[in-house]
Amino acid sequence: MKFEMPVDAADGERIQRELHEHLILPTESSAPPKTVTGLDISYEIGSERAVAAAVTIDVTTRAVREVAVAEGKVLFPYVPGLLAFREIPLLLEAIGRLTAEPEVLVCDGYGIAHPRRFGLACHLGVLLDRPAFGVAKTSFIGTGDDPAPARGEWSALSDGGEVIGRSVRTRTGVKPVFVSAGHRISLADATELAVALSGRYRIPEPTRQADIISRQVLRGEPFPSWQRG
Repeated sequence: MKFEMPVDAADGERIQRELHEHLILPTESSAPPKTVTGLDISYEIGSERAVAAAVTIDVTTRAVREVAVAEGKVLFPYVPGLLAFREIPLLLEAIGRLTAEPEVLVCDGYGIAHPRRFGLACHLGVLLDRPAFGVAKTSFIGTGDDPAPARGEWSALSDGGEVIGRSVRTRTGVKPVFVSAGHRISLADATELAVALSGRYRIPEPTRQADIISRQVLRGEPFPSWQRG
């Protein structure tokens, strides 16, 4: 599906509502993927320049399989709830530079834990027709209890009586992350992957590496040639 850039915020909300009709949100679990591709974007302070990174990680070993980056100018202003329109053009470019097609996408952001139930992970998942979910460091909308302190524990995140995600403990005794399904993946599978992909750090390795690499490139620092996509 082709990406459409809105002319203003109201148009962006229209696009989200229309694309929401294409969402597929399974409730049953699927076979776990061998790899997950993490996505993140870093912005240069005081300018419109940004760098997007796509990092494919082996689920079992958490080792980096492949990295691709894209840099350019963001074309849409910052509007809460419409962040996808700032990030998707560069993220799509980075994903397109990977030699292996992603099995599952994980975004530093939200899936249906969004006012219109259509966050960045939903938008990318629908455009590419790929399983996608979001793992955010902070909650955007919704409320829920704090999960038990052990790694792997979670509690439901709800909004208006609807479960929109989970607050998930990826490390024992460390504050949780917020997981939401985006497209073609169940919330249970997204939760399991978020935990499996988090080792020494609270943030899952695919998006953690995407954040590190996008910042490196933004600063003009080279990353190892074996990582280049």
